[in-house]
Amino acid sequence: MTLYVGCPMWGLKTWVGNFFPPGTKPKDFLVAYSRRLNAVEGNTTFYALPDTDTIARWRDATPPGFKFCLKVPQAISHHKRLRSCDAEAAAFADRLRLLGDRRGPAFLQLPPVFGAPHLRALDAWLAAWPTDLSIAVEPRHADFFGPAEADFDALLRQHGAARCVFDTKPLFSVQATCPEVAEAQARKPRFPTRYTRTATFAFVRYVGHPDVAANRPWLREWASHAAPWLAGGDDVYFFCHHPDDTYAPMLVRLFHRLLSEQLPEPLPPLPDWNGGDPAAQSSLFGG
Repeated sequence: MTLYVGCPMWGLKTWVGNFFPPGTKPKDFLVAYSRRLNAVEGNTTFYALPDTDTIARWRDATPPGFKFCLKVPQAISHHKRLRSCDAEAAAFADRLRLLGDRRGPAFLQLPPVFGAPHLRALDAWLAAWPTDLSIAVEPRHADFFGPAEADFDALLRQHGAARCVFDTKPLFSVQATCPEVAEAQARKPRFPTRYTRTATFAFVRYVGHPDVAANRPWLREWASHAAPWLAGGDDVYFFCHHPDDTYAPMLVRLFHRLLSEQLPEPLPPLPDWNGGDPAAQSSLFGG
């Protein structure tokens, strides 16, 4: 079992001086990030597929044990809606394989219009997806939180795909009194939180309350689910979002501490973010 924790990206200028050492340059963000956390969402691949040299640079800049969880390109998910996209899917799979042991599960974010009538397309796409590449699927249609939920979950189990859980309760628990929160609430979906498992790993995307400390009850609840998953031998991928992501790493640290409190043996501590070059993460998260 391994706990993988991270943020939606590996570099923000507002992280310099707190999460990253003062003076950290953008070209060094990935190196600094991967010595502090052991996983990252790769949302950049949603918009454009990087060339092979870029993928190789990402791989080589990170230590053993680090995982990239790359997002399926929108050309596949949103433009073609999983139909007639064999070439695009093959190109994405090739990039994933280039990551070698830095490859975590990819995640497929379905468009908001992708509901129950489209399940056949999802079934066919997952059937064609390479079995050596793990994948999580994130629904964004009310059908999959209601009348078609059981069928959706059964389909994922059939293909060994994880149901990607996107928890936005904390974000929507607060009134939008600043532009960052208002923008985040306008962009994020608002559905009931699920704790459903459909694969041998868990994949969670958590969108936090703007006040870091106010996230404690929600993150404690998530820790109560993650602890038995880890104890059962499964990997857990847990990504923390914040309205503008400046404090996303602080949410990760809070979750890590709350989860450690619920395990029979505490997790090794996260690195000292303000120290020198932290140790490679493969020794910090179990496994």
